Amino acid sequence: MANALDVINEKVVRDGNVAVLVSPGFGAGWYTWNQKHPELVFDPIIVNMVLSKVHYHEIESYIEKKYGDDVYTGGASDLDVHWVPVGAKFRIDEYDGSESLILETDEKWMIA
Repeated sequence: MANALDVINEKVVRDGNVAVLVSPGFGAGWYTWNQKHPELVFDPIIVNMVLSKVHYHEIESYIEKKYGDDVYTGGASDLDVHWVPVGAKFRIDEYDGSESLILETDEKWMIA
């Protein structure tokens, strides 16, 4: 099935791409404000909640049950799923709470 979602190593994989959670709205980041919990970027339950368009309060409730009070959930209200090729290197940058996903292959490097 072309659109099947598989969970492999605690990551959602579809058509050779891994689901990565990013909060593009201004105000609060998702990963960038919770770097102690890098697993939040890939959490399969949250990915499925975002893809199913559940209300962000349900995501917050799940976070509180699984991670406790140690996670800031301000970025949950506008989470988005980005699909990154399996094995691709990426980083998540943040400006004023707005996160963007940058693939290693998108970087332009200069040589001194």
